[in-house]
Parts: sequence; structure tokens; C-alpha cells
Amino acid sequence: MLITLRAFLLITLTTASMALAASELSGAKSPSLTIYNQDFGVVRSHIPLKLQAGVNEVSVTDIAAHVEPHSVILRDPSGKTNLRILEQNYRADPVSQLLLLSKFEGETIDFHVGGTATEPQIVSGRIIRSGYVPHYSALNSFGSQYYQRQMQMHYNVQSQPLIEFNGKLRFGLPGTPIFPSLSDDSILKPTLNWHIHSDNDNEVTAELAYLTGGMRWRADYNVIAESDDDIVSILGWVTIENQCGATFENARIKLMAGDVHRISPEGQMNQTMYDGLARSREMAQNKPGVTEKSFEDYHLYTVARPSTIRDRETKQIEFIRADKIKATRRYIYNGADINWQQYRGWGYDSLRTHSEFGSKSTKKIHVVREFLNCESNNLGIPLPSGKLRFYRRDDDSQLEFTGENMIDHTPKDELVRVTTGNAFDLVGERTRTDFKTDGGKRYTDEWFEIELRNHKEEAVTITVVENLYRWRNWEISENNHDFKKKDSDTIEFDVTLAPDEKKTIKYKVHYSW
Repeated sequence: MLITLRAFLLITLTTASMALAASELSGAKSPSLTIYNQDFGVVRSHIPLKLQAGVNEVSVTDIAAHVEPHSVILRDPSGKTNLRILEQNYRADPVSQLLLLSKFEGETIDFHVGGTATEPQIVSGRIIRSGYVPHYSALNSFGSQYYQRQMQMHYNVQSQPLIEFNGKLRFGLPGTPIFPSLSDDSILKPTLNWHIHSDNDNEVTAELAYLTGGMRWRADYNVIAESDDDIVSILGWVTIENQCGATFENARIKLMAGDVHRISPEGQMNQTMYDGLARSREMAQNKPGVTEKSFEDYHLYTVARPSTIRDRETKQIEFIRADKIKATRRYIYNGADINWQQYRGWGYDSLRTHSEFGSKSTKKIHVVREFLNCESNNLGIPLPSGKLRFYRRDDDSQLEFTGENMIDHTPKDELVRVTTGNAFDLVGERTRTDFKTDGGKRYTDEWFEIELRNHKEEAVTITVVENLYRWRNWEISENNHDFKKKDSDTIEFDVTLAPDEKKTIKYKVHYSW
């Protein structure tokens, strides 16, 4: 899979410690990483090369196990040297027991089955089938998903060793296999190998960059209310997961947020939203661990200090800390309970006269928290998509969890609005009291009553949302409570109730066509 050139130019990153087999390396710079949230990242490093006139063989080990070989770039960033790569080879088959078994298929080797250190018990067996399954990256390099699936199915079936032992066949190994010495072409780690032509003896610090799978990041936010009011603190973390098969020592880390295109193996363009991080400014008297800047049509976030990311490690870094944020609690009652799957494929001609459409209801009233992402509210930073977890401090000073939800990428000066649960002591009851339709005269009338009950010890305001889905031409011909039109098919009633009070909204909607 490839990313578009524009997206690739955004990449900033890394590599782990690297060794060149046929070329002397010293003084390599720390790796750098740009991590996306679709299970991939970009690795970039600078490696010194001592080239002789003619063809040089250069090998790099300790690369990510999920490297995409066709994405590899090796170049002189200064532009002074033209690195002519005559051939590139990627070896994704580091030495393992199953790999060595595969190299000796059809041959007889020894197996250690017991005994003592001075008198080991050795038996011989012929390897009929090794059970070796190629590495993920090797399968991935074929390009065709169909071919990959066929190969994987084949190897899954053939994944158990088959050994001829004492004239009989057995599945599994009779003991620990004992192999001859490694051949010259055996490798201990995934390896990139190049044949590079140089016009003369030359020393150059080359830049190596490649895409790798197995890396991702996400944002998490903890929203804490100290008391029963609408003032909260926000603590944000970025969580980085490394499953790429390599460790990166003291790496410079960046995280990319925005809509970056990748091309699938079958050639179809997929658009995926990638997560991002926080902004470069002090918040609540603390310096954040991550800074942010606009980068073309994306946001690029830089971790302030180098960090070591080990293989199979999950790392968290604080990137935002803000206090005294006004986060309003609202109660929303959207009483219509519509199973849209049931009406899938229906058109307006059917919905506007169907007597059962929109007649079912729910009693649940949602608890919604919202805050404005602006500087006057002690924020005003690009918030990457992630999970918001809400906590409130109880009278005994312990934090209690009160709900969570996801937010999308939110630019500064935009509203963040999430549903955190349903109110226990608030009840809504929506009833359709009458329905009339006349296809000849082209109209439908509906009458609704919505009763709201407040069992809390304090007054509340409930926003009742009514969606007028039947037809785009409508009017509220009768109503006992003021409403506001939110959009072409939505109205809202704001109803304030005292403790233990109940109120009823009545209205009639007239559709015509």
C-alpha cells in the first residue's frame, strides 16, 4: 500500500539502531517517527556511508518487521551525491526454528530427546514438512489481496511439522532439532540490502525513510468537575502503541492529524481520518509535552522531548492541562423512537402517510455536556478526535466516573458536545394523540402530547427535540408552548420545571404536498 506523494512529504521520522554489514557506520543521528492512527507510521534516520568507486553492497538490519519494502527511500538530503541504487532486496525471514526446518525439508537431521548433558540421547528424523509460515511482510509484498489470502490459507493448512521417525510419520517434532552451522546467506533480523553504484570514493550521510505497519496513536481526555457545578478541568493524554517489531531509542516523535489518503492493494482510494494532538502554548501554568502547528491542510503535533518506544510497548504522554473551563450540563429529550432499519428504502411518498411512522417513543432523557473550545474558555486549541471521560468529585473527595463519549476532530472556536448518559430522576413521555391523512387532498396532520416530570431536588430545564421527518413542507398549526426552529425539519421546546413538577407540551403539525 502507498500513500500519496503529498501525504508522504508530510512525514517526519525514524529508525532504530542500524548496522551496515558491508559498509562502516558511525555517528548515526537519533531516529525520528511520524505516527498515524491507521496502524502505520513513517520511520526515518540518517546513516553515514563510506562508498568506494564502483558497486557497493550495503545492508541495514534492525528495521521494523512490518516495513513496506516498496516505500523505502534512500537519498542524500544535501543533494550533493546521487545514490544510484542498482538493486534493492528485502529479507523478512530471520532465522527461526521453523525457517531452519524449511531449509532442511527432505533431509535427515538429529533431534535431542533426553539424556544428560554428558550423555545426551539423540535420534534422527527426516523432515517431510517444516510447517514454516512466511512472515506477514513477505505475504504483504505480493500486492494482490486475493493472492495473499490464497497463500495464507495454504500456509495455515500446512502449518504443522511432519517428521518421518522410526519408519513412521508423526505430526510435531520428536525433540529439539539440532541444525548444522548457519549458511552465509542466513539473517538474524529483517534486513534491507542494496547494491549502490558510486562514481568515486565518497562519504555521505544518507537519509533512510520507509513506511511500516504496527504503529498508531490516539487522544484521551479526562474531564474533572470538583463540585456540583459547570466548571471543569481537562487533562489530555496521547497514547502511542508500537507493534511494528522494532525499538526506537531516543526517537523524535511527531503525530499527524488530518484526512490522509492511502491506496489499497486493489488500487481503490480509501479516505481515513487520523487522530491528532494539542497546541504549543502554556496552559494552566504548565508546559504541555506536545506542541502543535498547522501543516498545509493537516495538523502536525510534536512531542517536546525525545522518547524511547520499545517494541510491543504502549506509551502515554500528557499533552494538555487546562483549568476553569465552563462545561454546561444540558438535558435533552428526543422522544421519538424510530427504527430506521425498518424504513430503509422508503421514500417520502410512503413515510408522509404511514400511520405508524414515529408513533413509538422512549422515556429516557439524555445528559449532555458541552463546552466552547475557545481562548476565553481557557482552551482554543485544535482538539484531535478521542474519548472524553467525565469525573466528578464526591463529598468524600473521591472521584466518581459519570460517563464517556467520543469527539471528532474539533478546531478551535468550535463547540464540543457529547452525551454522557441518561438522567435517573427525569422522565419524558411522548404520546401521539391523533393522526389524519388524506392522499387526495395531499395533507397529513399529527397531534402530540409530551409530558415531562422532574423528580430532582432542584429546578432543571429540559430541551425537547422534535424531528418533523414526514415531509419538507410543514407548519405548527397548534401549540401551547413556545418553540424555536433549529433547521428545516427540527423544532425545540425549552421547558423549565421546579422540583417534583410536571408539565405537558401539546402541538399539532400539518404536512402538505
